[in-house]
Amino acid sequence: MQFLRTVGLTVALAAIASAASAHSLKDLQTMLEDREKYFQPIDKDAAGFVLQDASGRTVSLADFRGKVVVLHFIYTNCPDVCPLHAERIAEIQTMVNQSPMKDQVGFVTITTDPSRDRGDVLIEYGHTHGLNPLNWVFLTTKPDQLENATRSLAEQFGHRFDKTDDGYQTHGIVTHVIDKEGRWRANFHGLKFEPTNLIMFVNALVNDVEKPHARPKPSLWDRMKGWL
Repeated sequence: MQFLRTVGLTVALAAIASAASAHSLKDLQTMLEDREKYFQPIDKDAAGFVLQDASGRTVSLADFRGKVVVLHFIYTNCPDVCPLHAERIAEIQTMVNQSPMKDQVGFVTITTDPSRDRGDVLIEYGHTHGLNPLNWVFLTTKPDQLENATRSLAEQFGHRFDKTDDGYQTHGIVTHVIDKEGRWRANFHGLKFEPTNLIMFVNALVNDVEKPHARPKPSLWDRMKGWL
């Protein structure tokens, strides 16, 4: 297992190194649009939320200010793509958490079936699918919120979770990336995107590559060499 994690991190570092020539976020976006057909750049304020975690603690998007957020919506009773989506996020989280970005990236899962998904259900789902509570949180509605509150929130992020008569939900699969100032910066659609491309984009946001600096900063590759 440790060998596989090391290989995964090495692959991620190689992908980031290949983007070292990108001198701005716009350059990186252009590069990703050429190499990752499931990448969609965005630049708008992310929809805010105030929800609660498995322990009943209130969590808001504002709590993540200063961190890059990787956000997605699922529900635990989903029989097919939601578990695969959770495991893809866990794969990305594992690679991020072996890097200096660990304390600068938050992973947020939001359920669209809050009447079912509460407490131990949320905790067990993360454990089953390999998500690390170190910098991951699974959120549901607060008691005073409507049952459809998180499905409405998903719509604000551009996709729907529609309940069916058999208790399931029809929906798409999207991974959202939010920057340190709370702006929604990208979508990665479906499950076929290359995880290292998302990590590359997150790394650029962590390192504020689009902001001017008073003096030259080390290249992305120079910063990444210390990870090996």
